[in-house]
Amino acid sequence: MRYLEHAEPVITLTAGPVNAYPDVLRGLARTVLYDYDPAFQLFYEGVVDKAQKAMRLSNKPVILHGEPVLGLEAAAASLITPDDVVLNLASGVYGKGFGYWAKRYSPHLLEIEVPYNEAIDPQAVAAMLKAHPEITIVSVCHHDTPSGTINPIDAIGALVSAHGGYLIVDAVSSFGGMKTHPEDCKADIYVTGPNKCLGAPPGLTMMGVSERAWAKMKANKAAPRASMLSIVDWEHAWSKDQPFPFTPSVAEMNGLDVALDLYLNEGPEAVWARHALTAKATRAGVAAMGLSIWAASDKIASPTTTAVRTPEGVDEKALRQAARARYSVVFSSGRGETLGKLTRIGHMGPTAQPIYAIAALTALGGAMNALGRKLAIGKGIEAALAIIDADA
Repeated sequence: MRYLEHAEPVITLTAGPVNAYPDVLRGLARTVLYDYDPAFQLFYEGVVDKAQKAMRLSNKPVILHGEPVLGLEAAAASLITPDDVVLNLASGVYGKGFGYWAKRYSPHLLEIEVPYNEAIDPQAVAAMLKAHPEITIVSVCHHDTPSGTINPIDAIGALVSAHGGYLIVDAVSSFGGMKTHPEDCKADIYVTGPNKCLGAPPGLTMMGVSERAWAKMKANKAAPRASMLSIVDWEHAWSKDQPFPFTPSVAEMNGLDVALDLYLNEGPEAVWARHALTAKATRAGVAAMGLSIWAASDKIASPTTTAVRTPEGVDEKALRQAARARYSVVFSSGRGETLGKLTRIGHMGPTAQPIYAIAALTALGGAMNALGRKLAIGKGIEAALAIIDADA
């Protein structure tokens, strides 16, 4: 079959899906239990408890059974009513995209949009909240992955909380790879998943929901119920004594259980540190080779993804194809407005290790050379090794 021509082993250094930890893959091979088996119901409650600990929540998180785009759309459908005034913060393709969902549920949409290599300024948020006291909901993407940039959600969350608004946070590709938790940023709905920095396959949403958000969703008669988009239906599903609204993804729960164990046993701070070190080494090498990152400054560059600006005259798609063909290394393209303008190197989960910075630089530099753009690959690797050695 023709698809097997592309099935050879590769090093996946993408912005997601990412490589899964071997232990997670073994976890997926566990027995698929009947969802009403008391053993599974007890197991499910235990996994939710681990997620609560990892997310540092004071209440139980929700697990929705679909990859995190389900959680993001469900947040819009459940929390936003036609009377809400929504302020959407757009610093990239994904942040902009949430505004389209928000507009579906309320005609009252305001937006702060900045160039997609910059971050949202909390002062701009403060000014907008002051000018529009009618704003009730603010939405923000923490790590806008197609740009590799980070927004200051803790500062934004403090402003929204003081305003009395509700905050929806997309932390899909940041949680587990840096210090961020729902209650740190005062999020009312905080959406993430195991398929990025936790090193598990796509298939589940992990969601922190504040008590006031629960109350608002339950009061919203238009909030989905008896639906894949329902959050309300899953409020008590964590309990071994409660039925599931529909059959949960048993195998994915097996994998999540292992992923959470790995994260908690290694220690979150240690996990964040190796993500940061791998990104720092990669960016040092990128600069030494004569390339530049997409982010306007290192300060807002994500520790989970390095977005490298495509030099003028280079075909970005051909660059990624050369990296795969010559080095068996797979990178991500941009998305939407950043497509063709940058190449993304993921540092998430198993590939958030310094050795992968060297692999990324070798493949990126070698692919550039193959396309006729000669780079000093050796200097890039030396710069990366200097960062790694200094941390040893």
